[in-house]
Amino acid sequence: MSRADAAPIFAALGDPTRLSLVLRLGQKGPMSITRLTDKTDVTRQAVSKHLTILEDAGLVKSATRGRERIWELAPDRLDDARAELDRISASWDAALDRLKKFVESD
Repeated sequence: MSRADAAPIFAALGDPTRLSLVLRLGQKGPMSITRLTDKTDVTRQAVSKHLTILEDAGLVKSATRGRERIWELAPDRLDDARAELDRISASWDAALDRLKKFVESD
C-alpha cells in the first residue's frame, strides 16, 4: 500500500465520531445505525454520513438484512493502516539511529 492509498484511512479515522464508530464496531460486532446511535448524542443522519465516509475509505462495509442496513468493521484496511504506521515507525527508528551515530561519532 502506498502512502497515498493510506491517506483516506487516516483522514477517516481522524474524526472523533468516526473513530468512535470504528471502535464500537470492533468491540461489539456488526450493528444497525439504530444500535450505533443508541445512548449517543449523534443523530442517525450524522452517523449515516460518517459511515459512508468510513465505507469509502474501506474501513466498514454494510449488508441489508430485511429493512435494516447492518454495518461491520472491515479489518483488512485497518491492517493496511497498521502496516503503513509500521513502515513510518521503522523509518523514524532508522533516522534516530543515524542521528545517534552522528552525535556519538565525536
